Amino acid sequence: MLLSSFWQHPIVQTTGYFSVVVLCLVLAMVIFELVTKYKNWQEIKNGNVAVSLATGGKILGVCNIFRYSIERHNSLIEMIGWGLFGFTLLIFAYILFEFLTPTFNIDHEIEKDNRSVGFISFTISVGLSFVIGASIS
Repeated sequence: MLLSSFWQHPIVQTTGYFSVVVLCLVLAMVIFELVTKYKNWQEIKNGNVAVSLATGGKILGVCNIFRYSIERHNSLIEMIGWGLFGFTLLIFAYILFEFLTPTFNIDHEIEKDNRSVGFISFTISVGLSFVIGASIS
């Protein structure tokens, strides 16, 4: 009984969700690092604002998707599953963004610190995270 009430305590649940989402976010950033042609953290360290916008949008997008997932699912496994599914859709959107702009290469422009492209990448990641999050059932 005492152990059961421990796991139901809001502080314990919040800590659990926080820990799991941080781990998922780290995994997401590793995957995004593999998907992009540039090195995100090295470019940010060098002051590349376009990369920081694009990366920030991805972080905000992933966190927003997990926010919806936490809100809608009672079990940790369901929350993780739907959150990772949403993240997969966000990666697909990034690849689609690259495909739908055949006149220039998104990764190349962001690596060159084209802030307009970085901002659009940010906006797409955040905007679609709301759509993805709302559709998680």
